[in-house]
Amino acid sequence: MPDIPRLLLSRDRNLYGLVPNELAKRVKAGALVRVRHGVYVDGPTWRGLKPWEQYRLRIQAAAETFEKPTVFARHSAASVLGIPTIGLHHPVQALTWKNDGGRSRAGVSRHFAARTGLAVVTVEGLLVTDRIRTVLDLAAFIPFTEAIAPLDHVLRRDLVRRLPALTKTDLEGGIGSIYSAAAGRRIRSAIAFADPASGSAGESWSRALIHVAGFDSPVLQHRFSDAAGLVGYTDFYWKESRVVGEFDGEEKYLKPEFLKGQTASQAVVAEKQRENRIRALGINVVRWDWADLKSRRLEDKLAAAGVGRRRTRSAIFDAQKPL
Repeated sequence: MPDIPRLLLSRDRNLYGLVPNELAKRVKAGALVRVRHGVYVDGPTWRGLKPWEQYRLRIQAAAETFEKPTVFARHSAASVLGIPTIGLHHPVQALTWKNDGGRSRAGVSRHFAARTGLAVVTVEGLLVTDRIRTVLDLAAFIPFTEAIAPLDHVLRRDLVRRLPALTKTDLEGGIGSIYSAAAGRRIRSAIAFADPASGSAGESWSRALIHVAGFDSPVLQHRFSDAAGLVGYTDFYWKESRVVGEFDGEEKYLKPEFLKGQTASQAVVAEKQRENRIRALGINVVRWDWADLKSRRLEDKLAAAGVGRRRTRSAIFDAQKPL
């Protein structure tokens, strides 16, 4: 994400020659945005951030207002650690050492954790649970379909942060006696399903939804060739159904690491040519995007394309909820 914008704390307003009424006026005019009580940021800068970047800034704003050192956890820790999660409107989440059921106050959700054995790291000046504890907490307390993206991510090398890939053994070793028996089962089920071959959070979420909906398991990153040579690698492939599935995320056409020197328009043309070559092999191609994942359109598209099912459709929305 871009550099964290400078935060303006109301307690420091005198340093900028501002009076309380002036802060309110600037917020009303859109020149400032109040990120949380007593914390402001430049309005145009805020509006130029992606939702997940705004979330990261809210975490920073919370840390600026806490009197005591605070350990951020779950989605907040994942945000700081650069681990992708599903969804855009998560509360700021932190740990509490008081076993009183947790509490939410001033826009921050608190979750109990014992200090013993808790692995904490400092990232960009913030205290967060380490990678293993973060993804295990997510797998324990969020729906299965949303827990897969963070797990898939840590099973791959993090090239941006230059972090090694974790193994499933690493993850399973972190469960210990921290979680309830039911939470432990949820975590182990998610770890077993996780796969580093998923190329993005969107692909991970797709794969989990495909599984819950009862479709046959696809092959990931399948290589296709024709008489002219290599066609490319597909996100999903169902050999028996002769169907290829492609997730169209924003990164495929915007991020430099995916464009590989091409412009966005060149990438779109190249993708269409690749699809035509795959179709020429007698393979059906079905594509979907984030909007399809947020609704039931993915399931409808796969069914219409003829993707086989290992069982009849389960109650997909119930299956996403932790037991």
